[in-house]
Amino acid sequence: MSATPQKPTVTEREARQVAEAAREQDWRKPSFAKELFLGRFRLDLIHPHPMPADEEAQHGEEFLAKLRDFCETKIDSARIEREAQIPDEVIDGLKELGAFGMKIDTKYGGLGLTQVYYNKALALVGSASPAIGALLSAHQSIGVPQPLKLFGTQEQKDTFLPRCARTDISAFLLTEPDVGSDPARLATAAVPDGDDYVLDGVKLWTTNGVVADLLVVMARVPKSEGHKGGITAFVVEAGSEGVTVENRNAFMGLRGLENGVTRFHQVRVPAANRIGPEGAGLKIALTTLNTGRLSLPAMCVGAGKWCLKIAREWSAAREQWGKPVAFHEAVGAKISFIAATTFALEAVLDLSSQMADEDRNDIRIEAALAKLYGSEMAWLMADELVQIRGGRGFETAESLAARGERAVPAEQILRDLRINRIFEGSTEIMHLLIAREAVDAHLSVAGDLIDPDKSLADKAKAGANAGVFYAKWLPKLVAGPGQLPRSYNEFNQQVDLSPHLRYVERSARKLARSTFYAMSRWQGRMETKQGFLSRIVDIGAELFAMSAACVRAELLRTTEEHGREAYQLADAFCRQSRIRVEELFARLWTNTDDLDRKVVKGVLSGTYEWLEQGVVDPSGAGPWIADATPGPSKKENVHRPIR
Repeated sequence: MSATPQKPTVTEREARQVAEAAREQDWRKPSFAKELFLGRFRLDLIHPHPMPADEEAQHGEEFLAKLRDFCETKIDSARIEREAQIPDEVIDGLKELGAFGMKIDTKYGGLGLTQVYYNKALALVGSASPAIGALLSAHQSIGVPQPLKLFGTQEQKDTFLPRCARTDISAFLLTEPDVGSDPARLATAAVPDGDDYVLDGVKLWTTNGVVADLLVVMARVPKSEGHKGGITAFVVEAGSEGVTVENRNAFMGLRGLENGVTRFHQVRVPAANRIGPEGAGLKIALTTLNTGRLSLPAMCVGAGKWCLKIAREWSAAREQWGKPVAFHEAVGAKISFIAATTFALEAVLDLSSQMADEDRNDIRIEAALAKLYGSEMAWLMADELVQIRGGRGFETAESLAARGERAVPAEQILRDLRINRIFEGSTEIMHLLIAREAVDAHLSVAGDLIDPDKSLADKAKAGANAGVFYAKWLPKLVAGPGQLPRSYNEFNQQVDLSPHLRYVERSARKLARSTFYAMSRWQGRMETKQGFLSRIVDIGAELFAMSAACVRAELLRTTEEHGREAYQLADAFCRQSRIRVEELFARLWTNTDDLDRKVVKGVLSGTYEWLEQGVVDPSGAGPWIADATPGPSKKENVHRPIR
């Protein structure tokens, strides 16, 4: 009936092949970011800035007003932090408000918000409590609603979406104790047995898993007669026999997060609960994340807005040496960074979200860049806020209140934001994912040329194709509108943003030339040059953010009353960003990557072990990775459904 799952032993090449097979292979729609990495600045794809329909905006604003009132009157962030749990009555209130169905179509009982307003709602509720933001995001960005919306049958949608919209909480289960971003080694098994599958395995870091009613579970179906096999997605009832939540995990931040360890032992799941065909699980997961990732930068935008508010109020009230600390240049530079970066992050988020709503463009790279850039910059902004607050930034809100000062949770926002650089694809993995998409055009025409396993005939054919492609492409990287002094002159208003757009156009071509040179130099070893690829991606992220900031400033100039101020913020951000871009370009070729690799080998071989002397290790005993051998649970079930 069921077999004991064995964790697959795979080579690096096999792991890459699994990840490659899960990618969306085709580009059926244009992509601004993809074109940017190819050296083509397609401003026409994002300008004029797309806008939501009036009725969508009205519907979204009406819900935001209700949600704001709920956040201000029903959510006690300090209590959630103190008790490390979101009160049941708050979750019940959010259900009644419809917050669990924000992204679910109205015909299934949801609110049917656009991506733009869903993200605005997450930014709002996440500012009240990041733990609640994570709860709602995990439920509908990567939990049951999104994969069913994209890949579910009509019967599955009719069965599960009404539950998710109003009563049930969902979770997404992919990670295992010994499997993170390398799903080729996934060990949880789903063995066919009649009209069912039988699940066995252990899942780690199951956000919402402790309180979930429904689970999206990724498990490996063994290949057999009549079964293609492969990593497959299932909807599993959390209360099924054999499902045990063995632990509620605790973290440095997001203390209200209901994140656990879930064990499956002989869990029967109807074949009707399989999402998509066998073997499509990773593709479903990655496609779900294409827009699902936008929820995380939404909460980063909310954090940036809060950091700016506190920095402004505190820096005006706190005086040193005869004037407010804001007017000391060392502090003022931090405030300027927070203000300009918050403006740019919101520009990136709103632009990506509106493009997702319109579905005219392929936004897989834009969403990934938004996640990468948002998580990194929000962390920096929170760190700067703590520095601006000084000792009060390091002190807890509870302690501040106890001695009679305003309870500002600056240290908490720093702790809460830290996970965003790991959640839903770590920064390192995001760099590799985006880099793979960024060089897709090159690999499409020249991939066989640098593949050591391809025959001479295949290489010859690839060489001919590459010659045709590069003969047309390379000359276009020599000159462009960025060298003409009046290009993008419609952005020359009270503040002139046109030089920044010309800089983006020139830098995009330089970025493409650098990528081509690197591929020519390293060929098949290109995929191992992670430092280089990370810098290429970071340059692209900055150029995307600059473009979005300028386009948003022009939108606000023509539609709202803050156009002048928006232009000022866009100008400040672009000037700051250009300094970072120039540094990244310099580090493409002048860096310590080779030396770093030598040092790492020395560290792991014990060459520098003497450097560790003179300290004690306070770590507790135990294995680095917990045993995840399949079998019945030996622990109490801490599953706590909220009804």
